[in-house]
Amino acid sequence: MTRIFSARTVAMAVICLLFAASSRAADLQGIPPETVADYLHSVIEADRTFYTIHVVERLQKAGGATAAEDWRAKKDLLPLPAQFLIESSELAATTGSKVRYRLISLWPINPNNAPDSPMQKQGLEMIQEHPERSVTGTVKRGERSYFQAIYADRAVSQACVACHNSHPHSRKKDFSMHDVMGGLVIEIPLER
Repeated sequence: MTRIFSARTVAMAVICLLFAASSRAADLQGIPPETVADYLHSVIEADRTFYTIHVVERLQKAGGATAAEDWRAKKDLLPLPAQFLIESSELAATTGSKVRYRLISLWPINPNNAPDSPMQKQGLEMIQEHPERSVTGTVKRGERSYFQAIYADRAVSQACVACHNSHPHSRKKDFSMHDVMGGLVIEIPLER
């Protein structure tokens, strides 16, 4: 498991450093933010899918540790895949990176995962129709401008489907495998 987190951390750091270095060099065009977002999305999605299928689902099927919302309170529980992503994002922020990422949904179980703007809500609606495409734009957070990309977040395991369909706070209870359950938002700063 440590090897996975180390490889992921290194990959994300390299991507962010390449983007930062290229955006500072006046004679280089730099890596377009769309490309950086696609790279980050690939790493984040691969890590979360691996964790969901090969850790959470495998342990649950074998009768081992299960994933639950209150994982911090009980030693024998794992973080839910959504919590894994949230924790990873918060850990990445401690490195000083201004790149932000989070999950959002039209049917969030956790109210913090609702879209925080009309643009995000519209983006979620668009990826429902065309999950193979990301939705991109520029947003302002305080004084800083960010490139924002929203990618479809699909149900990758039966554990995802069962959890969302049975959760008492879920507003949608008919998810199936590979359905778009929400979106992964990645925001990359455009200004220094």
